[in-house]
Amino acid sequence: MNFTLSDEQTAIRDMALDFARARIAPNALDWDERKHFPVAELREAAALGMAGIYTREDVGGSGLTRLDAALIFEALATGCPCVSAFLSIHNMCAWMIDVFGTEDQRRKWLPMLMRMDRLASYCLTEPGSGSDAAALSTRAVRDGDHYVLNGQKQFISGAGNEHDFYVVMVRTGQAGPKGVSCLVVEGGTSGVSFGKNERKMGWNAQPTRAVIFEDARVPVANRIGAEGEGFRFAMAGLDGGRLNIGACSLGGAQAALDKALAYMRERKAFGKRLDEFQALQFRLADMSTELEVARTFLWRAASALDAKSPDATRLCAMAKRVATDSGFQVANDALQMLGGYGYLSEYGIEKIVRDLRVHQILEGTNEIMRLIVARAMVG
Repeated sequence: MNFTLSDEQTAIRDMALDFARARIAPNALDWDERKHFPVAELREAAALGMAGIYTREDVGGSGLTRLDAALIFEALATGCPCVSAFLSIHNMCAWMIDVFGTEDQRRKWLPMLMRMDRLASYCLTEPGSGSDAAALSTRAVRDGDHYVLNGQKQFISGAGNEHDFYVVMVRTGQAGPKGVSCLVVEGGTSGVSFGKNERKMGWNAQPTRAVIFEDARVPVANRIGAEGEGFRFAMAGLDGGRLNIGACSLGGAQAALDKALAYMRERKAFGKRLDEFQALQFRLADMSTELEVARTFLWRAASALDAKSPDATRLCAMAKRVATDSGFQVANDALQMLGGYGYLSEYGIEKIVRDLRVHQILEGTNEIMRLIVARAMVG
């Protein structure tokens, strides 16, 4: 396996880094404080091909690989992990339609998603079913050429935006995974409402709300795939989503480490710069090593997913666990390097710590990642 990036991959990563430095990083603290959802900047990212990174080119996608996507999401997260993570969610929704939708569905929805005329949200989690996603209870009952939806989805990123678009997992049949189907619910559908914008520890630059369905009528033509196939689609989407959120953790942690190193080059104690103390040098070395180990393994898992390897799900679970745990720990250690200044918002590290904490929970908790790996080992 060659771990050297090609010229094209280097250019892709540098493009995303330039965008993060110019359009995301200068605004990240303000967006966090104001709880501002930067839709205009997201559409600028879309104009650069980042709304459909691994969506096919015939509908306006970029047609890139999962490894390319990992490079992009890590680069964007150096500016703001929260913004990068929302782009990951949007990409996952677009990919699901691209891979499992009909040609009519692809032509109808994907061009506007590629431009981010509509911002896509993924609706799987419910108040009573988080890790146990197969137990979801939002029900869709067939009524002629429509489904009637009732139920509630919880912790939905991007929900309630005026330009919304929801990929929703619903129960159309029996209990368990075989009774789950996938529906697209477009913004403005009657019977769809939203909970309050949740007050959160981090991820403040994107809204998080409950999505509530009360006799919402959705055309049968909006179903992706056949009835009963939704859970399979959801799990397939999560393989890539786990890589993406791992990459976001690495980008945020790298930014925190860079901030800490810059501070230590300037700050003096006991007559020496902080970066001249061997104990702190060793700590910096360990932090950098942990990120490189996680990054290298994430690339391996992304390559396995690109190759459709039978080990891909296991490797993606491993990579997500390693990258999100390492990313949070490195960011937290970077905060410690700044002492009291690290605890102040103006230095930017405490925001990164807050943003990265949820990465150990979403796209499947890291406890569930261990369960996936263990089941692959013991059968």
